[in-house]
Amino acid sequence: MGERFPDGPLSPAERAALEDLLIAEHESTTLQIAALTRDWDDLVESSTLVANDDEHDPEGATIAFERAHLQSLLDRARSHLDDLGQMAERLRQGTYGVCEGCGQPIPVERLRARPTARTCVGCAARR
Repeated sequence: MGERFPDGPLSPAERAALEDLLIAEHESTTLQIAALTRDWDDLVESSTLVANDDEHDPEGATIAFERAHLQSLLDRARSHLDDLGQMAERLRQGTYGVCEGCGQPIPVERLRARPTARTCVGCAARR
């Protein structure tokens, strides 16, 4: 794939703007993970201090549901952070913005909207 676009499919200006976007997304996701981790820790701590039967509480969500929900959000954020790291590496290698499906450039508009996109719109639609 890299041979078709020796300098990558992006202009220097596009590359710089998308690099800034990846950095901002990384920082935002890192902050989100920190906040979710604090929420998780608070939930675990509060559940050890209270000895009530939340499974039968008609007033709302159970602690188990809240834990599962927080864990899902944490897993998603960590996965996104991993994807951002992979995209940053592809940017360094000059393959960021190249569709993994067909090898054609991914439109910059798509990368701006979804910086971790690995495929062009056409290949994504065929999935």
